Amino acid sequence: MRSHIERLIRRGGPRKRSPRASLVLAIGVAFLLACSAVGAATETGAFAASAAKVDSSNQSISPEVRRVASWVSDSKDNRGMPYLLVDKVNARVFVFDAHGELKGADAALLGMAKGDRSAAGIGDRKMSSIRPEDRTTPAGRFKASLDHDVHGVEILVIDYAASISLHAVVKGTPLERRAERLASATSADNRISFGCINVPLKFYKTVVSPTFTHTFGIVYILPETSPASAFFGFHDVAINPPQRDALRAE
Repeated sequence: MRSHIERLIRRGGPRKRSPRASLVLAIGVAFLLACSAVGAATETGAFAASAAKVDSSNQSISPEVRRVASWVSDSKDNRGMPYLLVDKVNARVFVFDAHGELKGADAALLGMAKGDRSAAGIGDRKMSSIRPEDRTTPAGRFKASLDHDVHGVEILVIDYAASISLHAVVKGTPLERRAERLASATSADNRISFGCINVPLKFYKTVVSPTFTHTFGIVYILPETSPASAFFGFHDVAINPPQRDALRAE
């Protein structure tokens, strides 16, 4: 399942205040609170505007994706890094810059089996030995970065341990019809991979790659067996994957 490659990316005390000083301080605090409120409203408005652009392009954003995107924006859970949301239920990927602006969205191919956890030790198995029911795209919050597979093709590595990445769609076998599945109007036929996330080549090159170049980012893969709010808990569950020397493109 995992191809061995050489890694190409190295990763003193208090004093009394006068009444005048207290008044100035109070006014200052009130001003800062007002600015914070305006800033939050501006960020929410920016997300709404970005979402509207995607909706108008017939790439609608589900309520679940909107909730997670709003949580990330409000809590700053992305820690100043670009981030990507994967909607497994609707087989779509949404890419945001570090400021929460939606850069683009497109269809995706996902793991053949439904489920939100990777099978134990799956990253060490040969692909031919992985049963169909174990070919899942795990849900979670992952710290991701660009790297290259054994063929030198750039990919966005999501989970080293489970050998999960996001990359431009691969050819696969003729029977898999991966390109046709991506282009179809329904998400019902988008479950075909061993767990990796396949996206259109143009989308990868023009949106994903530029957004994650020279920086780490966060990938949020939304669950399909429970509400995203319950799964994430709306708190930092950052994963710092160990360095691995092998990746796959499936």
